[in-house]
Amino acid sequence: MHAAGACAVVAAVAVGVAGAEAEGAGAALATSSSHATLPPLVPPDAQPALEDPKLLAGSKRRARAANAHRERLARKVRAARAAERKRLAAMDPRDLARALLAKHGWSAGQFRCLDSLWTRESGWTHTATNASSGAYGIPQALPGSKMASVGSDWRTNPLTQIRWGLQYIEASYGSPCAAWGHSQSHGWY
Repeated sequence: MHAAGACAVVAAVAVGVAGAEAEGAGAALATSSSHATLPPLVPPDAQPALEDPKLLAGSKRRARAANAHRERLARKVRAARAAERKRLAAMDPRDLARALLAKHGWSAGQFRCLDSLWTRESGWTHTATNASSGAYGIPQALPGSKMASVGSDWRTNPLTQIRWGLQYIEASYGSPCAAWGHSQSHGWY
């Protein structure tokens, strides 16, 4: 038997064709295109009934239940975030900043300089706007939209502004006391 015939026999056995008919199938395949399409290995009646209404209804119920569960979780997350924003808004922004100093590797002594700096700049008011320059917020970012790199709520969230301000101080001056020293000698930081 030649190679094309052997392939046809293997294909014929796979679809259930008997031996003598396999030689005929091999000859037919050998003379036809090299890209002959073989019948599916699994007959259509052996595949699961995907159109079964009971299976579809169960699948839809599971999908609705999963969506409802995701929505409940999303509501809980939104409520928790709202509660956290409310809690943070009630805190003195100085306490927030004091708590974040260690994240930047600064000692508690650096807070004295930070307090002096931001008291001069904004009075620790998160809506403070410099009328002449347009600088905004507790750290007086110019433009204020720079703080969006830390959070989209930069206009209203003191914590977002403080995080941005501390990152700016670290990148530009190294520490709050160095920033305060620059502010005292130049009138800005």
